[in-house]
Amino acid sequence: MNRVRPPRLRPGSTVAVVAPAGPVEQELLAAGVAVLESWGLVVRVGEHVLDRHPRLPYLAGSDHARAADLQRAWCDPGVSAVIAARGGYGTQRVLDLLDWQAMAAVAPKVFVGSSDTTVLHEAIGARLGLATLFGPMIAGPLFDDDSRAHLRETLFAPERVTRLTGPATGSYGHGAARGVTVGGNLSLIVGSLGVAGCAPPPDGSILLLEDIGEAPYRVDRMLTQLLRAGWFTGVSGVALGSWAGCGTLEEVRAVVDDLLGGLGLPMLWELGFGHCPGQLTVPLGVEAVLDADDGTVTVLEPALS
Repeated sequence: MNRVRPPRLRPGSTVAVVAPAGPVEQELLAAGVAVLESWGLVVRVGEHVLDRHPRLPYLAGSDHARAADLQRAWCDPGVSAVIAARGGYGTQRVLDLLDWQAMAAVAPKVFVGSSDTTVLHEAIGARLGLATLFGPMIAGPLFDDDSRAHLRETLFAPERVTRLTGPATGSYGHGAARGVTVGGNLSLIVGSLGVAGCAPPPDGSILLLEDIGEAPYRVDRMLTQLLRAGWFTGVSGVALGSWAGCGTLEEVRAVVDDLLGGLGLPMLWELGFGHCPGQLTVPLGVEAVLDADDGTVTVLEPALS
Protein backbone atom coordinates (compact mmCIF):
# COMPACT_ATOMS: atom_id res chain seq x y z
CA MET A 1 0.00 0.00 0.00
CA ASN A 2 1.31 3.45 -0.91
CA ARG A 3 2.07 5.73 1.98
CA VAL A 4 1.08 9.39 2.37
CA ARG A 5 3.51 11.67 0.54
CA PRO A 6 4.40 14.70 2.69
CA PRO A 7 4.27 18.18 1.13
CA ARG A 8 7.33 19.35 -0.77
CA LEU A 9 9.49 22.13 0.63
CA ARG A 10 9.46 25.72 -0.54
CA PRO A 11 11.80 28.67 0.07
CA GLY A 12 11.12 29.77 3.63
CA SER A 13 10.22 26.28 4.88
CA THR A 14 11.64 25.38 8.27
CA VAL A 15 13.66 22.19 8.63
CA ALA A 16 15.03 20.63 11.81
CA VAL A 17 18.39 18.87 11.99
CA VAL A 18 18.70 16.06 14.55
CA ALA A 19 21.34 13.48 15.49
CA PRO A 20 19.63 10.19 16.38
CA ALA A 21 22.79 8.11 16.06
CA GLY A 22 26.54 8.88 16.12
CA PRO A 23 28.42 12.02 17.18
CA VAL A 24 28.46 14.96 14.79
CA GLU A 25 31.49 17.00 13.78
CA GLN A 26 30.86 20.70 14.26
CA GLU A 27 32.59 21.78 11.04
CA LEU A 28 30.66 19.31 8.87
CA LEU A 29 27.42 20.31 10.58
CA ALA A 30 28.07 24.00 9.93
CA ALA A 31 28.83 23.28 6.28
CA GLY A 32 25.68 21.21 5.83
CA VAL A 33 23.48 23.81 7.54
CA ALA A 34 24.97 26.51 5.29
CA VAL A 35 23.97 24.47 2.22
CA LEU A 36 20.38 24.12 3.45
CA GLU A 37 20.22 27.83 4.22
CA SER A 38 21.54 28.64 0.74
CA TRP A 39 18.44 26.89 -0.61
CA GLY A 40 16.25 29.40 1.23
CA LEU A 41 15.39 27.07 4.11
CA VAL A 42 15.18 28.12 7.75
CA VAL A 43 17.27 25.63 9.74
CA ARG A 44 16.79 24.73 13.37
CA VAL A 45 19.54 22.55 14.87
CA GLY A 46 18.46 20.30 17.71
CA GLU A 47 19.62 21.26 21.18
CA HIS A 48 21.62 18.06 21.64
CA VAL A 49 23.03 17.55 18.13
CA LEU A 50 26.61 18.28 19.20
CA ASP A 51 26.37 16.37 22.49
CA ARG A 52 28.55 13.40 23.32
CA HIS A 53 27.42 10.45 25.42
CA PRO A 54 29.21 10.59 28.79
CA ARG A 55 30.41 6.96 28.57
CA LEU A 56 29.79 5.69 25.03
CA PRO A 57 31.79 7.78 22.53
CA TYR A 58 30.00 6.31 19.51
CA LEU A 59 26.72 8.04 20.47
CA ALA A 60 25.70 11.67 20.00
CA GLY A 61 24.51 12.31 23.55
CA SER A 62 22.25 10.21 25.74
CA ASP A 63 19.40 8.18 24.31
CA HIS A 64 16.84 10.42 26.00
CA ALA A 65 18.47 13.59 24.66
CA ARG A 66 18.60 12.28 21.10
CA ALA A 67 15.00 11.09 21.31
CA ALA A 68 13.88 14.43 22.78
CA ASP A 69 15.40 16.37 19.88
CA LEU A 70 13.68 14.13 17.35
CA GLN A 71 10.34 14.20 19.19
CA ARG A 72 10.41 17.98 19.59
CA ALA A 73 11.28 18.53 15.93
CA TRP A 74 8.63 16.15 14.63
CA CYS A 75 5.84 17.52 16.82
CA ASP A 76 6.63 21.18 16.07
CA PRO A 77 3.89 22.33 13.67
CA GLY A 78 6.24 24.93 12.21
CA VAL A 79 8.76 22.31 11.01
CA SER A 80 8.23 20.92 7.50
CA ALA A 81 11.11 18.41 7.43
CA VAL A 82 13.33 16.53 9.86
CA ILE A 83 16.82 15.80 8.56
CA ALA A 84 19.35 13.46 10.18
CA ALA A 85 22.80 15.02 10.53
CA ARG A 86 24.65 11.72 10.22
CA GLY A 87 24.41 7.96 10.76
CA GLY A 88 26.86 5.79 12.63
CA TYR A 89 25.09 3.79 15.31
CA GLY A 90 22.39 4.37 17.89
CA THR A 91 19.05 5.05 16.19
CA GLN A 92 17.61 1.74 17.38
CA ARG A 93 18.17 2.88 20.95
CA VAL A 94 15.79 5.85 20.63
CA LEU A 95 12.83 4.23 18.85
CA ASP A 96 11.10 3.02 22.00
CA LEU A 97 11.57 6.41 23.69
CA LEU A 98 9.47 8.24 21.11
CA ASP A 99 5.78 9.07 21.60
CA TRP A 100 4.51 7.72 18.30
CA GLN A 101 0.92 8.63 19.11
CA ALA A 102 1.90 12.28 19.48
CA MET A 103 3.96 12.10 16.29
CA ALA A 104 0.99 10.66 14.39
CA ALA A 105 -1.19 13.56 15.53
CA VAL A 106 0.75 16.22 13.58
CA ALA A 107 0.60 16.99 9.87
CA PRO A 108 2.79 14.82 7.57
CA LYS A 109 6.36 16.02 7.19
CA VAL A 110 9.47 15.02 5.31
CA PHE A 111 12.12 12.77 6.84
CA VAL A 112 15.58 12.56 5.26
CA GLY A 113 18.41 10.24 6.28
CA SER A 114 20.19 7.03 5.40
CA SER A 115 22.52 4.40 6.85
CA ASP A 116 21.66 3.88 10.56
CA THR A 117 18.39 5.80 10.18
CA THR A 118 17.03 2.89 8.12
CA VAL A 119 15.16 1.86 11.26
CA LEU A 120 13.52 5.29 11.44
CA HIS A 121 12.37 4.92 7.84
CA GLU A 122 10.85 1.58 8.79
CA ALA A 123 9.16 2.98 11.89
CA ILE A 124 7.85 6.16 10.26
CA GLY A 125 6.43 4.11 7.40
CA ALA A 126 4.83 1.49 9.63
CA ARG A 127 3.60 3.74 12.47
CA LEU A 128 2.86 7.01 10.67
CA GLY A 129 2.10 5.73 7.17
CA LEU A 130 4.43 8.23 5.50
CA ALA A 131 6.77 8.03 2.55
CA THR A 132 10.35 9.02 3.45
CA LEU A 133 13.58 9.97 1.67
CA PHE A 134 16.62 7.71 1.92
CA GLY A 135 19.14 10.43 1.18
CA PRO A 136 22.49 11.96 2.10
CA MET A 137 23.54 13.02 5.59
CA ILE A 138 24.08 16.77 5.64
CA ALA A 139 26.90 16.52 8.21
CA GLY A 140 28.59 13.57 6.58
CA PRO A 141 31.71 13.44 4.40
CA LEU A 142 29.75 12.37 1.30
CA PHE A 143 27.48 15.43 1.13
CA ASP A 144 29.04 16.49 -2.17
CA ASP A 145 27.79 18.67 -5.02
CA ASP A 146 25.96 15.87 -6.85
CA SER A 147 24.23 14.49 -3.77
CA ARG A 148 23.22 18.02 -2.75
CA ALA A 149 21.76 18.75 -6.17
CA HIS A 150 19.69 15.56 -6.23
CA LEU A 151 18.44 16.09 -2.67
CA ARG A 152 17.49 19.68 -3.47
CA GLU A 153 15.50 18.67 -6.54
CA THR A 154 13.75 15.92 -4.59
CA LEU A 155 12.77 18.32 -1.81
CA PHE A 156 11.63 21.23 -3.98
CA ALA A 157 10.72 19.77 -7.39
CA PRO A 158 10.36 15.99 -6.98
CA GLU A 159 8.64 15.59 -10.36
CA ARG A 160 12.03 16.33 -11.98
CA VAL A 161 13.81 13.35 -10.39
CA THR A 162 11.43 10.43 -10.80
CA ARG A 163 13.90 8.44 -12.94
CA LEU A 164 16.71 7.04 -10.79
CA THR A 165 19.94 5.61 -12.16
CA GLY A 166 23.63 5.88 -11.34
CA PRO A 167 26.78 6.31 -13.41
CA ALA A 168 27.70 2.64 -13.00
CA THR A 169 24.22 1.09 -12.85
CA GLY A 170 23.98 -2.25 -14.59
CA SER A 171 21.47 -5.02 -15.16
CA TYR A 172 21.62 -7.93 -12.75
CA GLY A 173 18.87 -10.15 -14.01
CA HIS A 174 16.32 -9.11 -16.61
CA GLY A 175 12.78 -7.84 -16.90
CA ALA A 176 10.76 -5.28 -14.99
CA ALA A 177 8.92 -5.20 -11.69
CA ARG A 178 6.39 -2.81 -10.21
CA GLY A 179 5.84 -2.25 -6.50
CA VAL A 180 6.33 -0.06 -3.45
CA THR A 181 9.94 0.81 -2.55
CA VAL A 182 11.24 -0.53 0.77
CA GLY A 183 14.58 -1.24 2.41
CA GLY A 184 17.80 0.64 3.06
CA ASN A 185 20.86 -0.51 4.96
CA LEU A 186 21.17 -4.31 5.03
CA SER A 187 22.63 -4.64 8.54
CA LEU A 188 19.92 -2.41 10.04
CA ILE A 189 17.18 -4.40 8.32
CA VAL A 190 18.63 -7.62 9.73
CA GLY A 191 18.91 -5.97 13.15
CA SER A 192 15.14 -5.39 13.13
CA LEU A 193 14.20 -9.02 12.52
CA GLY A 194 11.87 -10.24 15.25
CA VAL A 195 11.00 -6.73 16.43
CA ALA A 196 7.28 -6.01 16.74
CA GLY A 197 6.02 -3.97 13.80
CA CYS A 198 8.97 -4.79 11.54
CA ALA A 199 7.32 -7.14 9.07
CA PRO A 200 8.77 -8.49 5.82
CA PRO A 201 8.04 -6.41 2.70
CA PRO A 202 4.49 -6.66 1.36
CA ASP A 203 3.84 -8.50 -1.87
CA GLY A 204 5.18 -6.73 -4.93
CA SER A 205 7.84 -4.68 -3.15
CA ILE A 206 10.90 -3.15 -4.79
CA LEU A 207 13.67 -3.84 -2.29
CA LEU A 208 16.66 -1.48 -1.99
CA LEU A 209 19.79 -2.76 -0.24
CA GLU A 210 23.21 -1.28 0.52
CA ASP A 211 25.81 -1.43 3.29
CA ILE A 212 29.24 -0.30 4.43
CA GLY A 213 32.15 -1.95 6.22
CA GLU A 214 30.78 -5.50 6.13
CA ALA A 215 33.06 -8.29 4.93
CA PRO A 216 31.65 -10.47 2.13
CA TYR A 217 30.97 -13.36 4.51
CA ARG A 218 28.94 -11.01 6.71
CA VAL A 219 26.92 -9.83 3.71
CA ASP A 220 26.39 -13.54 3.00
CA ARG A 221 25.25 -14.19 6.58
CA MET A 222 22.80 -11.28 6.56
CA LEU A 223 21.26 -12.12 3.20
CA THR A 224 21.00 -15.75 4.27
CA GLN A 225 19.24 -14.70 7.46
CA LEU A 226 16.72 -12.62 5.50
CA LEU A 227 16.11 -15.51 3.11
CA ARG A 228 15.56 -17.94 5.99
CA ALA A 229 13.18 -15.46 7.61
CA GLY A 230 11.07 -15.32 4.44
CA TRP A 231 11.96 -11.71 3.85
CA PHE A 232 12.15 -12.04 0.06
CA THR A 233 8.77 -13.77 -0.33
CA GLY A 234 6.96 -10.59 -1.36
CA VAL A 235 9.84 -8.97 -3.23
CA SER A 236 9.33 -8.48 -6.96
CA GLY A 237 12.59 -6.66 -7.75
CA VAL A 238 15.88 -5.71 -6.08
CA ALA A 239 17.97 -2.56 -6.48
CA LEU A 240 21.46 -2.75 -5.00
CA GLY A 241 23.31 0.37 -3.94
CA SER A 242 26.85 0.93 -2.70
CA TRP A 243 28.98 -1.63 -0.83
CA ALA A 244 31.82 0.57 0.42
CA GLY A 245 34.38 -1.32 2.49
CA CYS A 246 32.61 -4.65 1.90
CA GLY A 247 35.46 -6.23 -0.04
CA THR A 248 35.83 -5.91 -3.79
CA LEU A 249 32.72 -5.45 -5.89
CA GLU A 250 33.48 -8.81 -7.50
CA GLU A 251 33.34 -10.49 -4.08
CA VAL A 252 30.03 -8.87 -3.21
CA ARG A 253 28.63 -9.71 -6.64
CA ALA A 254 29.58 -13.36 -6.09
CA VAL A 255 27.69 -13.43 -2.78
CA VAL A 256 24.61 -11.75 -4.24
CA ASP A 257 24.60 -13.99 -7.30
CA ASP A 258 24.94 -17.13 -5.21
CA LEU A 259 22.13 -16.22 -2.81
CA LEU A 260 19.71 -14.08 -4.83
CA GLY A 261 20.47 -15.07 -8.41
CA GLY A 262 18.22 -18.11 -8.20
CA LEU A 263 15.17 -16.08 -7.16
CA GLY A 264 14.55 -15.07 -10.76
CA LEU A 265 13.97 -11.43 -9.87
CA PRO A 266 14.89 -8.42 -12.01
CA MET A 267 17.78 -6.72 -10.24
CA LEU A 268 19.98 -3.68 -10.61
CA TRP A 269 23.57 -3.30 -9.48
CA GLU A 270 25.09 0.01 -8.29
CA LEU A 271 21.98 2.16 -8.57
CA GLY A 272 23.90 4.99 -6.89
CA PHE A 273 22.39 5.25 -3.41
CA GLY A 274 24.01 4.61 -0.04
CA HIS A 275 27.58 5.31 1.04
CA CYS A 276 28.91 6.64 -2.24
CA PRO A 277 29.84 9.92 -3.90
CA GLY A 278 26.90 11.56 -5.64
CA GLN A 279 24.44 9.65 -3.47
CA LEU A 280 20.94 9.61 -4.92
CA THR A 281 17.95 10.49 -2.77
CA VAL A 282 15.62 7.50 -3.08
CA PRO A 283 12.02 7.66 -1.84
CA LEU A 284 10.75 4.79 0.30
CA GLY A 285 7.08 3.88 0.47
CA VAL A 286 6.16 4.99 -3.05
CA GLU A 287 5.18 2.96 -6.09
CA ALA A 288 7.92 2.51 -8.66
CA VAL A 289 8.97 0.41 -11.64
CA LEU A 290 12.36 -1.29 -11.65
CA ASP A 291 13.55 -1.99 -15.18
CA ALA A 292 16.59 -4.24 -15.10
CA ASP A 293 17.19 -3.99 -18.84
CA ASP A 294 17.02 -0.19 -18.85
CA GLY A 295 19.01 0.13 -15.60
CA THR A 296 16.46 2.40 -13.91
CA VAL A 297 14.01 2.73 -11.07
CA THR A 298 11.19 5.08 -12.05
CA VAL A 299 9.00 6.54 -9.33
CA LEU A 300 5.42 6.64 -10.63
CA GLU A 301 4.44 9.64 -8.50
CA PRO A 302 6.77 12.36 -7.18
CA ALA A 303 8.18 11.51 -3.77
CA LEU A 304 6.54 14.56 -2.20
CA SER A 305 3.13 16.04 -2.90
